[in-house]
Amino acid sequence: MLSLGFPVSPPSQHKHKPITPILHLHASSKTIQTNTKNFFISSCLQKFRKQVVVARSVASNSSNAETVVSNGHLSNEDDEEELPKGLRRDLMPKHVAVIMDGNRRWGQERGLSLDETHRAGGKKLAEIATLCRKWGVKVLTVFAFSTENWTRPKEEVDILMNLFGEQMASYLGDTTRHGIRVSTIGDKSKLPEILQKTASQLEEATKGNSKFHTIVALNYGGQQDITQACKKVAGKVKEGLIEVEDITKSIIEQELETNCAEYPNPDLLIRTSGEIRVSNFMLWQLAYAEMLFVDKLWPDFQESDFAEALRAFQQRQRRYGAQA
Repeated sequence: MLSLGFPVSPPSQHKHKPITPILHLHASSKTIQTNTKNFFISSCLQKFRKQVVVARSVASNSSNAETVVSNGHLSNEDDEEELPKGLRRDLMPKHVAVIMDGNRRWGQERGLSLDETHRAGGKKLAEIATLCRKWGVKVLTVFAFSTENWTRPKEEVDILMNLFGEQMASYLGDTTRHGIRVSTIGDKSKLPEILQKTASQLEEATKGNSKFHTIVALNYGGQQDITQACKKVAGKVKEGLIEVEDITKSIIEQELETNCAEYPNPDLLIRTSGEIRVSNFMLWQLAYAEMLFVDKLWPDFQESDFAEALRAFQQRQRRYGAQA
């Protein structure tokens, strides 16, 4: 394991292979037929809309905010659980960002299809999100698809878009049961129309949830985020709403796409697969984040690895430029 900013155990102490990021999913070379693809996505969206109706009905008729519907059954589940040894809930990072790297390599090593590979990455994301929610992390942001990922083969991009739509359409049951809010950041105008609708409906259906916030970065780039924020600020100056002298760090942050979150700036960034770079991810927001680069592929990233990352974070003294 490689680290930047705080000590972690060396690679020799890890028995698992590195993980691949969920955000960097890789598509199969198999051609996707348009009719089949559209039918599949439409079916997912139809299922999602039915779940929205059920979720809203439960929310309006239940006097217990913790009671939710899951597969037709009511649940009164307690989200919190005992922390792993050495972790303190009061020192937990409020916002964790993840670059889920290494999915394709992981799948190739096992001779898996791209579909199987991406689903393994998706399953791992669900596991880490559950741990965040139960251990006291308030916001999890995942880098699903970058502004540069469009350069990948069309077949790969199509598979990724289909998978995103399917996972969003099937996610509502969990969001209802656990009070999870879901937001997407990035330029959604370039996404398939059906995916745009699914993402918007999921955001609308969960905007009142406040126990845990998942942010999915789709067609997102840190440079693009800063650029669009500056354009909005410039527009306010042009309209006479503010003066140039009024522009501050806070004014710009209000226009960044992460302004949807209660805790918009990550405290901890984790990147798997051994790569040591941020790849145009949340460039403004990561200014004072602790960074952990793990020499494991995303699907191999285990609960113990995540606990170790959190322990390392809790051992840091965050001085924000102040003298030691």
